Amino acid sequence: MISSPLMTVMVDAVRKAARGLRRDFGEVENLQVSRKGPGDFVSAADRKAEEVVRDALMKARPGYSLVLEENGIIEGSDKSHTWHVDPLDGTSNFLHGVPHFAVSVGLEREGQIVAGVIFDPIKDELFVAERGKGAYLNNRRLRVSGRQDMADALVGYGTPYLGRGSHPRLLRELGAVMAVAGGTRRMGSAALDMAYVACGRLDAYWERDLQTYDFAAGVILVREAGGFVTSADGAAEPLAPRSVACGNEGLHRELVGILKKVQAA
Repeated sequence: MISSPLMTVMVDAVRKAARGLRRDFGEVENLQVSRKGPGDFVSAADRKAEEVVRDALMKARPGYSLVLEENGIIEGSDKSHTWHVDPLDGTSNFLHGVPHFAVSVGLEREGQIVAGVIFDPIKDELFVAERGKGAYLNNRRLRVSGRQDMADALVGYGTPYLGRGSHPRLLRELGAVMAVAGGTRRMGSAALDMAYVACGRLDAYWERDLQTYDFAAGVILVREAGGFVTSADGAAEPLAPRSVACGNEGLHRELVGILKKVQAA
């Protein structure tokens, strides 16, 4: 594991938030039977987790800015550092009692993501990375998949929320990828999708219409695990385009090529 002061701050913040989410997830499973449903309860759990992460980060690094899912942008005095925080990535999974979600924190320094933490509280899997120090799952060093043939690859993707992206474009892209890939998966958490690329569970992944807090931590995880990350259209830094494509060098290149052909058609 990485034992830097920065990583200690980030891990402490996500673990504190995860304790509440783990407890609340048990309540969501009980609420499934109610007529009103658990939506309001989940929104409260999301906000509460964000408050815990925000307070921990602001206490440890009081000058840093924050980009938060629930509370937007908080400008800090230190303009060169920004936290990107998703306190509950995989909200729909959480809402429906599906045990696949995470707390995600990425740190941007002068336009570059330099550290990231993604924590799955149900599986107790902590993914961490810091620039130049590698990527780890709990105590195990991570490397992206070594597969080179798309026909053998398992490729993850994301579906835009209703009214927040182009479903027809996704269907065209998905059709093109499915025509050559060994398999595809849509699992409902961009942060965990990228963490899974970093540890080789997925060979490649793409998604559009994201927010920076969805995937900032994943960018550094994949890169420190030896992978390549760009926007879905191949731009070197994906934060501004708010889309992502990643994998090992060969599969990333092939995936971006497929997406570009679909775009040009």
